[in-house]
Amino acid sequence: MAAASLASAAVLEEILVTAQKREQNVQDVGISVSAFTGDQLRALGYSNAQQVTTLAAGVSTVQPNGEANYSIAIRGAASSDFTSNNESPVSIYVDEVYISQMSGAGFMLFDMERVEILRGPQGTLFGRNATGGLAHFITRRPAEGLDGYGKLTVGDNSQIRFEGAVGGGNDKVAGRLSVATHHNDGYVDNRVTGTTLNNANDYAVRGQLLFTPNEDLEILLNARASGQDIDTGFFEFASANLPGERTPGEPSITLDYVDLDGDVYAGDYDKDGFNDAETFGGTATIKWQGDSLAFTSITDFQSVERDYIEDSDASPVPMFNFFLNTDAEQFSQELRLNGETDRLRWVTGLYYLDISIADANGGETNTFADAFLDGFGLFDLLTPEEQATAFEPGSDRGFDSPYTIDTQSGSVFGQIEYDLNSQWTGIAGFRWIDEEKDYSYRNNVVRFLPGSTMRNGNPNIIATLESQTSAQSDGLWSAKLQLDYRPNDLLLLYGSWNRGVKAGGFNAPFLPLVDNSATNFFYGPEELDAFELGFKWSFADGLARLNGAVYYYDYQDYQAFDLVVLDAITSNRDAEMTGFELELQASPVDGLDILFGVGYNDADIQFEGRVSRPVQSPEWNHSGLIRYEWSVGNGSMAIQGDYDYRSGQLFALSGFNTVNQGSYTVANASLGYLSDGNRWEVMLFVNNLLDEEYRVQQFDLSGNLFVGDGVLGLVEEYYGRPRWAGLSLSFNF
Repeated sequence: MAAASLASAAVLEEILVTAQKREQNVQDVGISVSAFTGDQLRALGYSNAQQVTTLAAGVSTVQPNGEANYSIAIRGAASSDFTSNNESPVSIYVDEVYISQMSGAGFMLFDMERVEILRGPQGTLFGRNATGGLAHFITRRPAEGLDGYGKLTVGDNSQIRFEGAVGGGNDKVAGRLSVATHHNDGYVDNRVTGTTLNNANDYAVRGQLLFTPNEDLEILLNARASGQDIDTGFFEFASANLPGERTPGEPSITLDYVDLDGDVYAGDYDKDGFNDAETFGGTATIKWQGDSLAFTSITDFQSVERDYIEDSDASPVPMFNFFLNTDAEQFSQELRLNGETDRLRWVTGLYYLDISIADANGGETNTFADAFLDGFGLFDLLTPEEQATAFEPGSDRGFDSPYTIDTQSGSVFGQIEYDLNSQWTGIAGFRWIDEEKDYSYRNNVVRFLPGSTMRNGNPNIIATLESQTSAQSDGLWSAKLQLDYRPNDLLLLYGSWNRGVKAGGFNAPFLPLVDNSATNFFYGPEELDAFELGFKWSFADGLARLNGAVYYYDYQDYQAFDLVVLDAITSNRDAEMTGFELELQASPVDGLDILFGVGYNDADIQFEGRVSRPVQSPEWNHSGLIRYEWSVGNGSMAIQGDYDYRSGQLFALSGFNTVNQGSYTVANASLGYLSDGNRWEVMLFVNNLLDEEYRVQQFDLSGNLFVGDGVLGLVEEYYGRPRWAGLSLSFNF
């Protein structure tokens, strides 16, 4: 069977999704869903998990640490937290398995069956109760008969990317091996060291074995691993000597440095940052299918190890290098029963999740370490020998803040769908969750000595400024009520109420909090009442689809992320959100495909006596794609253009111009040729065609440290990738 093909990428092909834990045509599901098949993803040129958000209305990618961390924002539900202690309100699943760590979510897309993006709370049927929605990535399974593909991409900055798969077997045993690698030299110049940052050095491998002893039973074993070792930590320096205000052209008073070259992809960094991450995982999925009853068991184990550091002052001054360290393990088990009669369909099950993290954040910074030692009066408590050791020549100081969080979550869930008659269907669902967390945290001033542990357990402790141990236990419930109406086979109308919940958690500050009471380390559960009206309409003799939804969100204790001085802090706020999405897919003439989507979100968060917007959640976003294919000799050509527009957005709740990104548009283009029989294809592509300069993250470190009303006199600015051109060649068998 041939794999990726331009010809098979028509937008109106039928897409089967499992948004309700059973296969359905996406047009028959009363949920706001954007779905793409694997063939569509390859024809669109998507190569990583974040690109799928480009053409999904109301959805965007969040990059808390540029190329190193990823999460997804849907309808204003977003977190820009760059630490590992807080799970995103938008869940990521791969083959029905939850991915808890953002540092493990930036995976490459390869050998995919499809991707489903579900908007709104999905807590009834999915194991981890994310209030914002979820993205589900489904990989291609083993099948009978030999098949596979290979795809090589070369591009700017010495890019070489390869992905491929081979699989086959018989009706009893089948296997599939899928691999991907990506390398490029990077696109950010460090004028101090002469190196190039934000390169690519990634690999991923996935092996699957499918056993089918009989027609009722199948056992699928999945083992996977990935790695990334890149030079990162790049931020463009922007002067901001006044708190919350930019001061263009002025040297930072704290750092006595200013960057005036106007090149956002170059800087003067005394230290090259890096991100070294490895992930491993294994899943056993057992499915038994009877006449009217089906049983599913999904057992998974996964781990993430990560070591990250950056030059946070974005200057040649050795002032502040922030680091993150992740050591996380996760186990989950889901047991599920599905059944149906003529008018009734139901699903029920149990879910268990255990996450153990032993992480840390901190920084290499003599300036801040010495300031806190003096400010807390700790220097005078040291013995003369300890003082001499702490400040001996060549001894760099800073913070190492190790913390552990052990999470155990168990739930029972169920959902029923009942056909009241041929046109009306009622849906009800419920999940009860019992969740416990144990938390331990220390904030240490340490010495960084070569030859000993630097991060996450540095033994060279000068003083401990903070220590917290706590536990949290939550009993939570989510629910769903929905009514579907089908006046005819081409139109679905639905209305729903969903209660979404997200358990509370703990902050892990890099610096000691001014108010170090336990309440500032803890944030409570988030609850959401989500009301939605939607429709799905096929028209023009099946040549077009128009799907839309309007929603109102009423949050209690919305978990709002903010940057406080140098720390990522989550706190509970009240919030309301109102908006809509509209998506059009059409093939008006033979060979022409059109996609268009628009999303609007009016979001209000109560923040320190005023109203703000959620981070990285633009009020408007819209995107479009036009693709035309025509015959050439024994094959076909296809030309494609697409764009993604976002209105202004904030990167922190303060709303200052130091954390405000204006509206921007990113456009892409490609030209491809497909041979007769779908055997091979070649594609030229240009991403960010207009070379738009836009920020994907900003951290406000404005103000003058020396007079006590600020931090470092700068804004860290992380820019999206510049124009990038390349050529890909694929062979299918």
